[in-house]
Amino acid sequence: MLEMSLVQKILKTSLRNGGDFAEVFLESREGYSLRLEEEKVEENTTGKESGAGIRVIRGESMAYAFTNDLNEKSLLRAAEVASAAARAKTGTVTIDLSLPGEWRQTEKIHFVKISPWEVDREKKLEIARRADEAARGSGNEVVQVIVQLGDSLQKVFIANSHGEAWDDERFRVRIYVQVVAARDGVIQTGYEAPGNLGGYELFETYSPEELGEKAARQALTMLEARPAPTGPFTVIIASGTGGVLFHEACGHGLEADAIYKNASVFTGKIGEKVASEFVSAYDDPTIPKLWGSYHMDDEGTSAQRTPLIEEGILCGYLNDLKRSMRDKVKATGNGRRQSYRHLPIPRMSNTHIAPGKASFEEIISDTHRGIYAKKLGGGEVNPVTGDFIFAITEGYLVKNGRIEDPVRGATLIGNGPRVLENIDMVGSDLDFDSGMCGKDGQSVPVSTGQPTLRVREMVVGGTEEVS
Repeated sequence: MLEMSLVQKILKTSLRNGGDFAEVFLESREGYSLRLEEEKVEENTTGKESGAGIRVIRGESMAYAFTNDLNEKSLLRAAEVASAAARAKTGTVTIDLSLPGEWRQTEKIHFVKISPWEVDREKKLEIARRADEAARGSGNEVVQVIVQLGDSLQKVFIANSHGEAWDDERFRVRIYVQVVAARDGVIQTGYEAPGNLGGYELFETYSPEELGEKAARQALTMLEARPAPTGPFTVIIASGTGGVLFHEACGHGLEADAIYKNASVFTGKIGEKVASEFVSAYDDPTIPKLWGSYHMDDEGTSAQRTPLIEEGILCGYLNDLKRSMRDKVKATGNGRRQSYRHLPIPRMSNTHIAPGKASFEEIISDTHRGIYAKKLGGGEVNPVTGDFIFAITEGYLVKNGRIEDPVRGATLIGNGPRVLENIDMVGSDLDFDSGMCGKDGQSVPVSTGQPTLRVREMVVGGTEEVS
């Protein structure tokens, strides 16, 4: 951490050519990475990194400079560069640079039970091998297993020209198990990849054996699958995994930078009906243990639950400090950055559709003809229109209220807002998946969530015509 006298000197230097706001972001990060492939350890490494970013906001423009050298000379040089880039053309801006005598820690709402530093490398390797062995033991048609295990500790210190300063630390652990199965030239893949904001208590919730078996079961089941049908279907999207569809097709359109650029279908629609009355959606980094959670965002704004849609009505956007200052609204705590090398931008955290009242069994039994998308894969989205195409990596036909044959090669084709309007049943079984979200060249941890839900009609792309 820096002496407060140096922090004040950096901020003063940053604003000496004018500006509305200046900020210092200091980060140190250390982590561990293990990769087990074909039962061989391909990677077993640790790494450390630290650096600082200096930001100056002036009107609609921002200047940013960063350095991995944390001595006073380098930090002040970065401040000078940011100041020069943000130089005001006319007038003088006066900023109150008073700072507290010591910084404030964020109020702890996320706790680590088993610190990664308490788990030695042999124990971590054992966790990976347990997942690997369980996957390989699931069937002779399993031809490849890859297990990746990683943990990290990120410490941040943030101070700004509003006279605010904070520090925080974030432990994260994640495991990724990928299984490939093959038969008669057909190859299918399954995976499981849970993570948490916390420690190795992750494996009290997800046993390595369970993860290996689930990934293998998905791959082996899809070997039995028939070609997917084509055409309009009622579509049931499973809890947890289906949250990625809302995240990609709708969530990015609710971030304030997209709204400001008029690059979102949700621009100017606050207070309007944008979804079925069954749909309420939130972004909430305060949920304990989720991969996308945090105490504060990367600008020092406290984490908070932000309503986005309530009973079908659009009620909010996700913003950062720049957008909140410009629009004179409260910051939602969604200013996030990949590292000290990056500017903070509006980002989701744990974005999810809230649970409804229907049971999974009721949703299935009420469906005459449809597709059950148990697991979604990658896809493409046009954020301006909300149009998307997503792969179903594990899917099943639903006939007369029963889940029947597995299908492969299916895709979901549609439009995010129209899908929201066509949701007619929402389950009570809310669950989350972990992932990394990419935007503007930055990647940050997020969780995507939803209960089981039913879309009245969507286009399914496949290879087999079904009457």
